[in-house]
Amino acid sequence: MTTDAARYADRSEPPLGGYAALASVFVAGTGTFALLARRRGVRLPQDVPPWDVLLMGAAAYKASRLVTRDKITSFLRAPFTRRADEGEASEVLDEPRGSGLRRAVGDLISCPFCTAAWAAGALVCSYAASPRLTRLVGAGFGALTVADWLQYAWTATQRTAEG
Repeated sequence: MTTDAARYADRSEPPLGGYAALASVFVAGTGTFALLARRRGVRLPQDVPPWDVLLMGAAAYKASRLVTRDKITSFLRAPFTRRADEGEASEVLDEPRGSGLRRAVGDLISCPFCTAAWAAGALVCSYAASPRLTRLVGAGFGALTVADWLQYAWTATQRTAEG
């Protein structure tokens, strides 16, 4: 058996019950927000300009990277994951550990794509309640995203110049 095949054979079944619990938390949170917003008279925006969609997309991207890959947020992931490797630009790569709900949470907080859905959900709820505040937060995360890309561009330029 090849090493890659052995890795997959060694993995346990997906924690479907844990996934269902997490999906239920997401749906319940969204539903609770919707009920509270309605009770408080929050009016949904007539439309969402494309610029705001891009801003929230950049913010969800960066928030998910901070949660899933940043060294400083390792304390959030530590109960549910173990360090697997170090990625580009000092990002860390964690893998889920345990079983059941623990593993499901580990799967969620070690996957930037999975966490981005939660971040986007939070941003959409925030946008409905306070578009100006959400734009400000989105601008902050967007600035971090631009800064990351500039860091990558600088590093690539230095590597090219060196050789």
